[in-house]
Amino acid sequence: MPLSADEAYYRIWAHALAPGYLDLPPMVALWIRLLSPFSVLLGSFLLARAGDDLATDHSARGAGGRAVWLFNATLLLNAGAVTATPDTPLLLFWTASLAALARLVRTGNGLWWLAAGAAGGLAFDSKYTACLLAPSVVAWVLMAPSMRQWWRRWQPYAGLGIAILLAAPVLAWNAARHWVSFVRQGGRTGDWHPANALRHVAELLGGQVGLATPLLFIAFAAGLLFVTRQGRWRQPGCGLLAAASLVPAGVFVEHALGDRVQANWPAILYPSLALAAALAGLTSRARAASIGVGLVLSGLVMLQAAAAPFALPRWLDFSLVRLAGWEDLAHATEAARTAAGADCVAADDYGMAAELAYRLPGPVLGVEPRWAYFALAPSPAACRSVLLVRSARRGDPVSRALWPDASPAGAALRARAGIVAESFLFYRATTPPGAVLLPGRRFLGGS
Repeated sequence: MPLSADEAYYRIWAHALAPGYLDLPPMVALWIRLLSPFSVLLGSFLLARAGDDLATDHSARGAGGRAVWLFNATLLLNAGAVTATPDTPLLLFWTASLAALARLVRTGNGLWWLAAGAAGGLAFDSKYTACLLAPSVVAWVLMAPSMRQWWRRWQPYAGLGIAILLAAPVLAWNAARHWVSFVRQGGRTGDWHPANALRHVAELLGGQVGLATPLLFIAFAAGLLFVTRQGRWRQPGCGLLAAASLVPAGVFVEHALGDRVQANWPAILYPSLALAAALAGLTSRARAASIGVGLVLSGLVMLQAAAAPFALPRWLDFSLVRLAGWEDLAHATEAARTAAGADCVAADDYGMAAELAYRLPGPVLGVEPRWAYFALAPSPAACRSVLLVRSARRGDPVSRALWPDASPAGAALRARAGIVAESFLFYRATTPPGAVLLPGRRFLGGS
């Protein structure tokens, strides 16, 4: 499968490892060098353990195995297993924290609080969404009477201390840079556009139907209903799953009242929802149908992304918009650079710059302010002139403050099977100050 723009961007992170970045914590940069597919295997094992620990009666036997099948049949997890995104390590460590808390419920051994804290800290190092774990746990302890004893014990506070210690490098990196990453991500919480609330909430729900796949979405909703009705939320096991689902879900719905929620943001709901559905006592036929449809739909989506055997319209083909045509764009860009007599290629969009750096044989310069937060090489003296590549969908004119002598130098399309994903405009210009040389797949010995 071709790289998406975000994946190409994270690849550059892996060439400049750091405790933090403008957009996110650093874990995905390490994950690229490690084991994304295998992390799903490990996460599945932990989910199975959690399901078995939370199964309190005979009817729930085998809940761990059922949860694994339900979770692995979602498009969310299948896509995360083969792409490099922050959600993959986030889901592993979030699931590990749930598994530790489930083990706490089964054994009563307070040392599992320490394991839960360690996993929570690593989840925070993966994506800031992990901060929702703390209020979920607080809600759980308040909801389940048998858990309230832990307010008076030292282990939960030690677990919190371990989480903070593991998050300390990210916190220190931000503190040294005026909290730039927190400001960028936290600034979204202040968005408020009530006129679009219904549309954004509908998009949020529609995105989850798509990422879970429709029948699994219904199974997850049934599981959530099971753990919250008839007072089950007061039981420690069901209360854990209810809190880990409802608290983040409430935050995402609240955000959708003011602004758009990206479909992958609620990924942290899926482990607890899969466990809840596994405990809910769905019939074997309903469970098999949900899993079968999920696996088939996930397989079709990945087949389309890898080989595009289906001629789908642009609005229906997610892989077209994200993945298609980058190699052809790179060839057209190199031809336009040669024709314009430019020394290098430059892009003022991070995803496009990362894609071109991965595919072009020569230097690609990033000119966004974000590149100043990377330990990358400055632009070479030989790049006196550049071919600037810009997406036509941006609509805004070229900045004359940054590109005073920019002149049109052609256009290109990113397409697949005649269906256009995106249009681009080329400009010849002088290299601006502060441009940063990005590591390429072939250039600078990148990989």
